[in-house]
Amino acid sequence: MRSIKRASRRLPASLRAVPTSVPGSGARFLSTTVPTSSTVTINGSTNTSVTPISSVLIANRGEIALRVARTAASMGIRTTTLYTDIDAASQHAKCTPYALSLGAPSAYLDGPRIVELAKQHGIQALHPGYGFLSENPAFAKACEEAGIVFVGPPAKAMTDMGDKARSKEIMNASGVPCVPGYHGSEQSVEQLKAKAADIKYPVLLKSVKGGGGKGMRIVRTADEFEAQLKSARAEARASFGEGGEVMLVEKYIVRPRHVEVQIFADRHGNCVALGERDCSVQRRHQKILEESPAPLLDDVTRKDLWDKARKAALAVDYVGAGTVEFILDKDTNEFYFMEMNTRLQVEHPVSEMVTGTDLVEWQFRVAAGEKLPLTQDEIEARILERGAAIEARIYAENPEKGFFPDSGTLVHLSKPPTNEDVRIDAGFVEGDTVSEAYDGMIAKLIVRGKDRETAIRKLELALREYEVVGLSTNIEFLKRLCNSQAFIEGDVETGFIDKWKTDLFEAKPTSNDVFAQAALGLLGTQTQNVPAAHGQALGFGEATTQNSRKFAFRVQDDASTEEGKIVEVEVAQLNNKLFNVSVRKEGDDKPQVFENIVSESTSTTAPTSSAKKTKLTTYFPLARVDTTLVQDPADNEKLTVFQLGHKTQLRLVSPVWFDKALGLKEVAASVVAPMPCKILRNEVEEGQSVEKGAPLVVIESMKMETVIRSPQSGVIKKLAHKEGDICKAGTVLVMFEETEEST
Repeated sequence: MRSIKRASRRLPASLRAVPTSVPGSGARFLSTTVPTSSTVTINGSTNTSVTPISSVLIANRGEIALRVARTAASMGIRTTTLYTDIDAASQHAKCTPYALSLGAPSAYLDGPRIVELAKQHGIQALHPGYGFLSENPAFAKACEEAGIVFVGPPAKAMTDMGDKARSKEIMNASGVPCVPGYHGSEQSVEQLKAKAADIKYPVLLKSVKGGGGKGMRIVRTADEFEAQLKSARAEARASFGEGGEVMLVEKYIVRPRHVEVQIFADRHGNCVALGERDCSVQRRHQKILEESPAPLLDDVTRKDLWDKARKAALAVDYVGAGTVEFILDKDTNEFYFMEMNTRLQVEHPVSEMVTGTDLVEWQFRVAAGEKLPLTQDEIEARILERGAAIEARIYAENPEKGFFPDSGTLVHLSKPPTNEDVRIDAGFVEGDTVSEAYDGMIAKLIVRGKDRETAIRKLELALREYEVVGLSTNIEFLKRLCNSQAFIEGDVETGFIDKWKTDLFEAKPTSNDVFAQAALGLLGTQTQNVPAAHGQALGFGEATTQNSRKFAFRVQDDASTEEGKIVEVEVAQLNNKLFNVSVRKEGDDKPQVFENIVSESTSTTAPTSSAKKTKLTTYFPLARVDTTLVQDPADNEKLTVFQLGHKTQLRLVSPVWFDKALGLKEVAASVVAPMPCKILRNEVEEGQSVEKGAPLVVIESMKMETVIRSPQSGVIKKLAHKEGDICKAGTVLVMFEETEEST
């Protein structure tokens, strides 16, 4: 095996690509001399089919494009990336001197054009990453016909496994157990509903082209079948194009675990399993955490899963990296084949951590014709030695609001330090914009420990050092997940979040020293630039003495018991670094006073985002507290406090006495778009009475359907938009008639 790796480690100069000019065109094209097959000794035998890859086009974006590019560079493979207009300034577009423009946001799906670009620029191979065209057999076939090495499985294997109905036929014939269900071509509403009745509710609807939870719905009763079918088909068609609306109807396992096996096969008939991953902790049928090995799984079942996964791959003559997904019934401990993802998975770093491998390197080597670098026995020996690994996906979304996706500029981004046991695969840096046009994953945080408990602790510590400002993220939720006793004990299932939502979403009080630090930070940065309105100092209130200032904050943190409340802080400066700070929360009889505290701060302005950042070290009576305060450059009154591993969001407001003096109050008479979106349909009519929680509007953002529900009972005064309208974040969608309470 080692002779293979040595043979391809370095490429001769004749194989390296150089930019060349086409005479008279003014254009610079990438030209590569495609290497011929070389003779390599493998375990004493001669093989003439190994053709080292010298150049690759990455047909993807974000963190996976960067991930593939890193390995390619380490192997001496020249890399070209693609970008759309939205991604022109993205990290993956800038990671290599060779980057090609695609134009429109949807162009990552333009297979013919991407293949033509690879041909035009003389690029030898194409890596599809995951998502987009990675599981499109027509795209793989087009690459093959164009003489381009597709770094992935054969088109036929993709066709067989990509069609969920066909794959289940193959698995049943191969002795791999499948979930009972209907996988037929008759797709009328009546037929599907009749099959659901035969299978017995609850049932699961999912697209034959499905993946990533798109086009998937749980139907619990016959009454909701047609509405759920319509919604699933619409989402699937939007995500997968023509044919996506063809549905499978399967028995829904009430307490399922999602367990998948990473397999890898070469062109020489070898196939290995690189362990399993448990991906049961999900929202919207999409994974949040993935871990290996799967907790509370006996060795007999574990090995059986590996064997069935390898059997599934060999049944379709698979080549390359793939994942065989199973549903494990917690009540019976039986497992069923669900689907095979014919590509590299988002969560592949978990398997890399527990096997000590680089699966992208394996992809390149297998695509070149080499044998697998390790045997099954060697892999299993590594798994026994390397402990446990967990991956957390850092998403732009708001867990407290139903994991609703978000977008925006990363005005502040601070990541934990990395080492051999802490890894971050990210597609963004501070100052970048996370667009609503694509998936909202910001990064993946992967950790490894000697056992699962150690890995969980390492993950929680790393998350405490992960700071993001500019959009909502799930980082605080992930911290709570790491501290969930049920998760620590390994009691996971796909309904984990719903089952434990009371604990996972329990609001916590915000410590008074957080507000004290926010005020001290502002005192050091704003004393010469006080925000004012109507001639009054809104941020600081009245100066009671020359060295005393008042601040008022509204808590804007759904995870805090003080959400929406006003907190008033008075800071009295005794000398250069010595202060008395008084904190009074709304409803408190008297303030808490911190006396004679020493505080020192430094402020900077981020060059990439213009965010003002203040770092404070304060010695309170019982502890030293280090804090980072970030002011949003687009809204200086919006503050984010990072302290002791927790994030708190505040708004600098006019003091209570000022609002009362002017008679100001808030009126909630409208519903706005929480992020840029497309209106799919209005669920109500003007003049209609609705109850709190009733569906108002269905929107689409990041290819996900979301129902906007009424925050109050009332009468609809106006529907501001019609089906098909594109709305910016904050756009009014629905207006209510004003009631006596709101006038």
